[in-house]
Amino acid sequence: MKNILITGASRGIGRATALLAADRGWSVAINYASDAAAARSAAREVEARGSRALTVQGDVTDEAAVAAMFDTALDGLGGLDGVVVNAGVVAPSLPLAEMSLERLQRVFDINVLGSYLTAREAARRMSTDRGGRGGAMVVVSSAAARLGSPNEYVDYAGAKAALDAMTIGLSKELGPRGIRVNAVRPGLIETDIHASGGQPDRAARLGAATPLGRAGSADEVAESIVWLLSDAAAYANGAILDITGGR
Repeated sequence: MKNILITGASRGIGRATALLAADRGWSVAINYASDAAAARSAAREVEARGSRALTVQGDVTDEAAVAAMFDTALDGLGGLDGVVVNAGVVAPSLPLAEMSLERLQRVFDINVLGSYLTAREAARRMSTDRGGRGGAMVVVSSAAARLGSPNEYVDYAGAKAALDAMTIGLSKELGPRGIRVNAVRPGLIETDIHASGGQPDRAARLGAATPLGRAGSADEVAESIVWLLSDAAAYANGAILDITGGR
């Protein structure tokens, strides 16, 4: 049995990962920013599958909150074996020339700074040379990192490209310290992140043009994340796995 912490786990890919992990018999700490009801709902679903669940509120851009999130997860679950760096946001579709400073700061603060703070605390708490028991980290990037998202989300694309670089660097930094670090790059996935960017039909509309002819599901991405966390992926380190239907 494993104990895992997932940031942004009250919805979308994070929630699907929590539920699949529960199906594997793993205990899950469900981090959320503000939607306590959604987090409690996810926790009830984890528990209905016979696994332990812990909800942990915390803004990933707040250094103290991230440290407290790890303290709560470690104490509540009795240690950590895996972390999914998932919390992220997009903003309404715009070309870069029309993006405000406030928008850029929010996108980079949550997607980049929040991910780096989460990964840093995971390294501090899980590294074998710091008294941790090692484990695995999975970073949720995006196909936008290599496609660029022109006229839509070049800020988000750049933020996710930073996470690809973080994954590669940390896999080399933390591998000798007992932590495998890998990433998944989802493509057009049916989650409510598209609605938050002002295009609720985006995944279905653009997914039809992929080689597989459809959008993907959060459950399909969760399968790849849980595999990378599992012992079945024991020799996977520094991998960036595209879950895009061939896009």
